Amino acid sequence: MRYFLSTLILICFFGKSPAQEEFIPPQAKLLTKFSFAHLYGGIILLKARLDNFPDTLNFVLDTGSGGISLDSTTVDYLKLAHIPSDRTIRGIGGIKSVDFANDHTLRLPGLEINHLDFHINDYDLLTSVYGVKIDGVIGYSFFRRFIVKIDYDAMKVEVYSPGTFHYPRGGYLLKPNFSTLPMQSAIIKDDHSVLSRFIFDTGAGLNFLLSNDFVEDSTLFKKKRKFYPTQAEGIGGKRKMTLTIAKEIKLGPYRFRKVPIHVFEDDYNVTSYPLLGGIIGNDILRRFNVIMNYPEQSIYLKPNTHYIDPFDYSYTGLGIYLLEGEIRVIDVMKNSPGDKAGFLPGDIIFSVESNASKNIQTYKNLFQNSIGKVRVVIFRDQKPMVLVLDVKDIRR
Repeated sequence: MRYFLSTLILICFFGKSPAQEEFIPPQAKLLTKFSFAHLYGGIILLKARLDNFPDTLNFVLDTGSGGISLDSTTVDYLKLAHIPSDRTIRGIGGIKSVDFANDHTLRLPGLEINHLDFHINDYDLLTSVYGVKIDGVIGYSFFRRFIVKIDYDAMKVEVYSPGTFHYPRGGYLLKPNFSTLPMQSAIIKDDHSVLSRFIFDTGAGLNFLLSNDFVEDSTLFKKKRKFYPTQAEGIGGKRKMTLTIAKEIKLGPYRFRKVPIHVFEDDYNVTSYPLLGGIIGNDILRRFNVIMNYPEQSIYLKPNTHYIDPFDYSYTGLGIYLLEGEIRVIDVMKNSPGDKAGFLPGDIIFSVESNASKNIQTYKNLFQNSIGKVRVVIFRDQKPMVLVLDVKDIRR
């Protein structure tokens, strides 16, 4: 009798009926690890191959992309078939119809992903912005299949199979809303605090991009706030914007003060306002080692060595691009430091200070880190000129 009672107690406390059973996913397994390059604004550039073509291609790793894509010139170079479609893509610069290159294989180092349908886009503008050929963008079609760790300290990407994952200590687990894009809540504080949701976008080379509708309806900034005219590039082309500073940003438990903010007129409803207030860009996200767990709809942030990096408060008002092997001034904002220094569209930048590398990433970094007077040698009508650019600090 004593044995029977003991057995009954064990069944009551430890036994499980079918309704109480819990499925435990298998442990996530490391599938591959590889290096990435870091472009201006925190953009992640990966090397990969397509199908059995021997050449490596450059892909931007972009949580703000709802699929996966190839540049139109790359598709033509590889002689891939264009499949017409009635699908459209939307970006800050416009809406456009796209063809597809269907059923191809992406070959990352140590990982092969089959049966991918790439939409075809034109990335000539991004190539000019970053000074390296952009062959495509890797987005949701990749992220949804794996757990992806982005380590900005080691400059490595680690890819794991879905499953139970052990997160490192010292970070914070976000639980954004997911469609094809992760939408994360954050608080922006200036004249007062405003809570909204934002697209978590590793492909945006800025801190925060807010829609003008959000800014006006929330009365986030006082009317006397100074806004500087500027522009940014994205799907559909260039887009005029303004630049200012928010007193504080709070993402999970993490706070950043005096954060540069871009504001744009969202004519193409990228943010689906009031569903979203805008975009969290990679100049914020690169300050963390990030684990993207789309299968569990989670994002884990752990501050890294870039967490306390200073923000870019420089303002030139110049739009510079790499065109035909030359770094050219294409856009000059009216009354900006670039305008006052005498820059004109079409000027070729030969050197910044004593650097004549013709590397657009280097020149942008020099402008960013040289608030105050900067000596720039240009060529105009094939004649050299020296212009002195007084780079403005937008905090003042």
